[in-house]
Amino acid sequence: MAQKIYENALELTDLVKDFDGKRAVDHITMNLKRGEILGMLGPNGAGKTTTIRMILNIIAPDEGKLRVLGEPFSEALKNRIGFLPEERGLYRKMKVMEVLQFMGELKGMKPAEIRRKGREMLAQFDLADYEHRKIEELSKGMAQKVQFISTILHDPEVLILDEPFSGLDPVNIEIVSNLILTMKKRGVSIIFSTHLMEYAEKIIDSVVMIDQGKKVLDGPLTALKAEYGRKFVRAEYEGDASFVASLPYVSQVRDQGREMEIEIADLSRKNELIRDLNDRLVLHSFQMAEPSLQTIFIRKVKEGGAQ
Repeated sequence: MAQKIYENALELTDLVKDFDGKRAVDHITMNLKRGEILGMLGPNGAGKTTTIRMILNIIAPDEGKLRVLGEPFSEALKNRIGFLPEERGLYRKMKVMEVLQFMGELKGMKPAEIRRKGREMLAQFDLADYEHRKIEELSKGMAQKVQFISTILHDPEVLILDEPFSGLDPVNIEIVSNLILTMKKRGVSIIFSTHLMEYAEKIIDSVVMIDQGKKVLDGPLTALKAEYGRKFVRAEYEGDASFVASLPYVSQVRDQGREMEIEIADLSRKNELIRDLNDRLVLHSFQMAEPSLQTIFIRKVKEGGAQ
């Protein structure tokens, strides 16, 4: 039987969830388009994981509707979805290939297919020599990679990643990022849920920002950044930059120690900023830039912009 054609892989309409009288998710509406990466962003405790659990029918919404792959959620849809939870959990006494066999068979895969694909992916993650090792013998980062492999082994149409970079070093973050982009090119629809916005903005297509259970902003990444204009400077430096925030033509500064993002109130004073920075710092780079997602989120929350 041919599968239905759908425009949105996920459609959430006015989802609400309360726990013991406290509202964890407050009328969240959002769509995940086919073949896109949607960043669900916000601080810890914002309501991201609760929203994901409602999508997966782990918990039921108190109000609202959702559709998955063009239809209401059903058990038959589970094999078309991959889910990497924030709280990782593997059977520690099982060997790596046994874990992949178990997870693959739950998704309807044949044993021979699991072994073939599993070995390909273990090699891709530099884990080929660990096929017969128990999970408890692996480092935390290795176990994270095994769980990621088990999440995508069955070629899901929808992939939901809750803090996928947790516990990974920079090399493996790049490997996972590249694999996520490869899956997108194959048409997989991906939700990328994280509080680490600096990683997310490198690969996502659109954004839903959540704070205290409410959606505060959503839309295509390029459009959101364009809305805030190019009044931002990114500078790498050495020295004490505490004076920058007090410069009369500077609106705000996000200083990370050796790199800072500066919003200029008056672009005509850009050269003045360069001169002031050069006079008091060792300036390694200076470039006009779009605002970071972190900056946009902080501003939106301060504005109280729940939608």
